[in-house]
Amino acid sequence: MGLEITIREEGDVTILELKGRATIGLGNDMLNAKLRQVVESGAKKLLINLAGMSQIDSSGISSIVRTFVTLERNQGTLKLLNPVGRVKEVLAVTRLLAAIPTFEAESAALASFKS
Repeated sequence: MGLEITIREEGDVTILELKGRATIGLGNDMLNAKLRQVVESGAKKLLINLAGMSQIDSSGISSIVRTFVTLERNQGTLKLLNPVGRVKEVLAVTRLLAAIPTFEAESAALASFKS
């Protein structure tokens, strides 16, 4: 299974729902393009839902980190939602769970954008 990306808005927060694999090649190219498109369209508050992700590698992580840094430089925010299984393990090993605000519940994540 490749990567499926669904985008929805919840108030002023843009939510990307990721399903499948964000690994080198087509999956990461798609993720990178979609993240760039969302940021260039003016989104300042971005929540990436990782609940449906089965795999992520260094290229997928790089795309997320690049977007996180870009948003931070432009007074925006990127947060992660519900990483599970191997994806959560990879994010923990790379210390991204400590660097990027991460939530288990969408309601808590959305509330955090307001404070």
